[in-house]
Amino acid sequence: MRTAVVRARRVIDGTDEGTTEDLLKLAASALDKAGSKGILHARNVSRRKSRLMRSANRAVSGAATPAKTAKPAGKRASAQGTKPKAARAGAGARKPAAAPRAGRPATKTERTSSSQRRAAGSAGKDAKPS
Repeated sequence: MRTAVVRARRVIDGTDEGTTEDLLKLAASALDKAGSKGILHARNVSRRKSRLMRSANRAVSGAATPAKTAKPAGKRASAQGTKPKAARAGAGARKPAAAPRAGRPATKTERTSSSQRRAAGSAGKDAKPS
């Protein structure tokens, strides 16, 4: 399976000679077989085949890497219904760490009463040494 996929990639990249269609069919068949035998998960097979076919289509169309089109900044901000990021208060600041809720202990040790800890035999901070 790996060999078939590598051969197909090499032909797509142009570093190796061969028929792209035949090698793609062979690689897809090998991936499907690995998926049916349980060697690869079905989604893993699907993802690998998709990436292989996508790279082959890009090579055929002549575009090695597709250029991403830039979205207008104003459209994004208006679609969210909020102010642009620069206008928001504290745009670059991170959220402060969440403080423990009042009236509720933060750790398991704090939730366990000292009498329960003594009965269990653990030497907690409230336990008296014997």
